[in-house]
Amino acid sequence: MTDIDSLKAELKKLSAKAVKAKMDLHDLSEDLPVNWQQIPEVAARALDAFSTLEAKRAELKQRETA
Repeated sequence: MTDIDSLKAELKKLSAKAVKAKMDLHDLSEDLPVNWQQIPEVAARALDAFSTLEAKRAELKQRETA
């Protein structure tokens, strides 16, 4: 497996994690005002997941163009 293939596999996992974080945030918002105290924790997970995903996408793009 090449380095690019490994990155693509990692991106697939990170994308799934980001989608789950998005859905958790969405589900939480639908239940408001119940569990409003969880907003910072759930939002932080979503922010982390999407930040990591974006960074890996940029890394893949850089390696593919190099």
